[in-house]
Amino acid sequence: MARAYGFPPDLLAAQEELHQVAVALTALLEGLPWSVEPHPGFSDPGIWRSRKRPATDGWSEEDQAEVRRLRDRQRELTITVVTHAFWAAFEGPDLVTARMQLKHTHDADASAA
Repeated sequence: MARAYGFPPDLLAAQEELHQVAVALTALLEGLPWSVEPHPGFSDPGIWRSRKRPATDGWSEEDQAEVRRLRDRQRELTITVVTHAFWAAFEGPDLVTARMQLKHTHDADASAA
């Protein structure tokens, strides 16, 4: 049975927001063109595994700003989670186990609902 760590609410909130930001960033990036800058595209059939990409107009200024905003927020939240004072009470394998449990807390909450 997994140990209950009693994570503080601010740490749980930061981890949940970090998860939401990562999902939003992934969804945004999947919908954007392959190149940030305009590119005429290319085809490289001469290698063992051919590659090709279509021409693209690149990302709009709004898309670039949104990606930058999400990445900045992701970085801030990661720092908040990793440097939280809660972790000072743990060492070695117990610290690793606690951090892994925090990462999957939202999974457990979703399956319990």
